[in-house]
Amino acid sequence: MHVPASPEEDAFRDFFELHHAELARFAWLLIGERATAEDIASDAMLAVWKQWTGPDSAENPLAYARGVVANLAKGRIRSAVRERRRNLLFWRGSGEAADGTDVAGVVDVRRALERLPFRKRACVVLRHSLDLTESETAEALGVAVGTVKSQTSKGLAELRKILRPADGPDDRERLGNGVRL
Repeated sequence: MHVPASPEEDAFRDFFELHHAELARFAWLLIGERATAEDIASDAMLAVWKQWTGPDSAENPLAYARGVVANLAKGRIRSAVRERRRNLLFWRGSGEAADGTDVAGVVDVRRALERLPFRKRACVVLRHSLDLTESETAEALGVAVGTVKSQTSKGLAELRKILRPADGPDDRERLGNGVRL
């Protein structure tokens, strides 16, 4: 027997279908692992659903969902760092050398993003990959607009430095004009 969905369920289903892929992309740009990014996006949607009473249930449910994604990604990153440290200590303690270096032939934007601190990375990704305004980014991260401006500016400067060829000119044009993260 088919039970019709309530208007709130229909509204949430529409919200989910409209925004889940964007949230998963945001998580992927922060984490770098597709499966984990999908999990984070789904967990964020679950958090939104728990608060859902309709499309107007929160001032901005999408900003809330982005904030949940950012916080969950930060938690996953911290867990991964702790795990790597434990593994490194284990292997060093056993007398074997731990080769933790990852030497890449070409430094791409994804790897450069991984080198940024979380807040700078989140600001750059939200502003330049998801095309959010400074206000939307501030709301998603729970910070002031001025923080978004400074962290985005500093993050882009670090990316330029990382991506600039060692003997090449400053490539502000390349990163600033149309390159999507």
